[in-house]
Amino acid sequence: MSPSTVVITQDIHVHHFWYGIIMLAIGGWLGISYSNERIDRLAAILFGAGGGIIGDEAGLLLTFGDYWTTLTYTVIIMFLAVVTTMITLIRYAGVVQSELSHFTRTNASLYVGAFVAAISVAIIVETNNIIVTALATALTMLALLIIAGYFIQRVRRRR
Repeated sequence: MSPSTVVITQDIHVHHFWYGIIMLAIGGWLGISYSNERIDRLAAILFGAGGGIIGDEAGLLLTFGDYWTTLTYTVIIMFLAVVTTMITLIRYAGVVQSELSHFTRTNASLYVGAFVAAISVAIIVETNNIIVTALATALTMLALLIIAGYFIQRVRRRR
């Protein structure tokens, strides 16, 4: 399963992500087919290891041949960040909503919103990269929503 060991048979180039797919399939099948604590642990290990092996090959799969690309690490980190954020938001949706509601009632939200908006606009002005511009624009919109939330809360408190 070493990345330097590549099986080539009849013009088929087998990288170790195929081992990962097999491990994912076996782990997933074990996880949904049995209701046993030991088998569930084995299934989780196989599934996680298989996902890791496939993640290790993300750069190769996306660049069609450049195994050592830094894109692999970028894809893995972005995937983990998105999944972790989604799990946290789903699990603690009520707490997050309560905290955000409390945050928009404080002066800190105005300051944070103004700071994030200023930095984002500065990034938009200084970059030519379309992805960075898109992300900074989204961040600017978020900052403007925070500022608007602050003012909406102030108007509601005066009534």
